[in-house]
Amino acid sequence: MSVVPFLIGVAGGPCSGKSTVCQKIVEDLQSTAGFDQASPVSVIPMENFYKPKTVEQRDMALKGNYNLDHPDAFDEKLLYQTLLDLLAGKTVKIAQYNTGKYEHVEGVMDTIEPVPVIIVEGILIFYFPEIRNLFQMKLFVDTDADTRLARRVLRDMKQHGRNLEHVLTGYTNYVKPSFEDFCLPTKKYADVIIPRGADNHVAVDLIVQHIKDFLKSKPKKSGSQPTADHNARARPH
Repeated sequence: MSVVPFLIGVAGGPCSGKSTVCQKIVEDLQSTAGFDQASPVSVIPMENFYKPKTVEQRDMALKGNYNLDHPDAFDEKLLYQTLLDLLAGKTVKIAQYNTGKYEHVEGVMDTIEPVPVIIVEGILIFYFPEIRNLFQMKLFVDTDADTRLARRVLRDMKQHGRNLEHVLTGYTNYVKPSFEDFCLPTKKYADVIIPRGADNHVAVDLIVQHIKDFLKSKPKKSGSQPTADHNARARPH
C-alpha cells in the first residue's frame, strides 16, 4: 500500500533557524507511538537542488561573489518533479550538496521514501507557485536580521573556514538583498509564522499536534492527493 505523504514547507531567511525547527518537529513526531514505520518523517533541504555550477561560478562562490540566494540558482523543475513523485508514492534519489565547497557530492545520493511526513526546507521554498501549491502546511521561520547575520558569521567562519570580510561581502551584496526581494515577500503565503524559530516552543508544539491530528484522521488507503483544506491558519506569537 503506497503512502501519500503529508508535505510541509518550511521557509525563512538564511540562518533563521529553519533546520532547527525541522529537527524539533522530527524529534517530536518520531517519539510518537503508533507509526507503522521506524522513521515516519524525512527532511529535504532545498540546497540539494542547486543547479550545477561551472568552474568559474564555483570560484566566484568561494570568493563570496556569487548569488546563491537568487531563484535562478535553483533547479525548481527538478524539485517540483521530485515532490510529485513522492506524492505519487514513489521512492526518489536526491544528490547531496556540499555547502562548504558549493558543489554536489559526486556519486552520493540520498534515498527518500514516501514516508507519512516529508518536510522541505529552504529560503525560497514558497517562491515558485507550482511548488508552493503542493504543500499541505506552510511554515515561515521569522527571525530578526541581526540574529541571522550573527549566526551566519559564526557558522561560516567556524564550519567553513571563511574570513569575516568574505562573509560580510556576500551578506551585503547578495544575501540581504535577495532575502528582501525574494524570500520575505513569500511570508504572506505561510499558514503559520514562527517568531524566534525553535525557541518558540508554543508554536512548534501546536504545529506538531496539528500534524499528529491530521495523521490520525487520514484515511489509511492509497488514492487521491490530500488537499490543503486542513491548513492551520493560526499565527502563534
